[in-house]
Amino acid sequence: MSVFLLQVGAAVNTAASPDSVNAAVNAAAQADGGLSLIDLIMKGGWIMVPLFLLSFVSIYIIIERYITIRRAAGNPDSFMAGIRALMVKGDLPGAKMLCAQNPSPLARMVEKGLRRIGLPLKEIETSVENVGKIEIARLEKNINILGIIAGIAPMLGFVGTIIGVIKIFYAINATGEFGISQIAGGLYTKMVTSAAGLIVGIIAHVGYHWLSIMVERMVFRMENSAIEFMDILQDN
Repeated sequence: MSVFLLQVGAAVNTAASPDSVNAAVNAAAQADGGLSLIDLIMKGGWIMVPLFLLSFVSIYIIIERYITIRRAAGNPDSFMAGIRALMVKGDLPGAKMLCAQNPSPLARMVEKGLRRIGLPLKEIETSVENVGKIEIARLEKNINILGIIAGIAPMLGFVGTIIGVIKIFYAINATGEFGISQIAGGLYTKMVTSAAGLIVGIIAHVGYHWLSIMVERMVFRMENSAIEFMDILQDN
């Protein structure tokens, strides 16, 4: 039994040369160190450039539209209460002044209606509706771009996947071997670009629907306020 153990030990010592042991240690150290985020992004290749630009555009539109819609929302209840109080008093210049002091889509709608007082109610209502459509279009500005990005980004990631596969087959064909060294570069490109495309697409998709919901709520408030304004005109 002892003779057998000595033979096995000798075989292991012979197989595990110092060079192989050092290579294994270095590989383990590199695996423990991992890759930084920048290094990982660079592995994706040139396809990461358009994906980065799309992500920047998406984030910019989401932040800019969110701030714009929040500012436009204001407090329609208090504004319409002030308009009603002034109209009951017959203070038309005061109502126009209140609209001028309130830079919101609702105020611009009401101001248009106030400037049309004296015309038939149907014409006033049409003018208010037309201004409302223009204001809604302003609120929806660039939101559709997020929908386009949500569709394009995953497709670019898929293009990166194809490029990665092409790299793998090219490396195998060039070396005539099939191993980790031949497929590693292509796999990095394939996986990094796919993940980046999906992440950018998800951000744009969520931002598109989130902002659309905010605009829909704003439209609902504007429609209610427009109806309330027409009721005020009919009462007076």
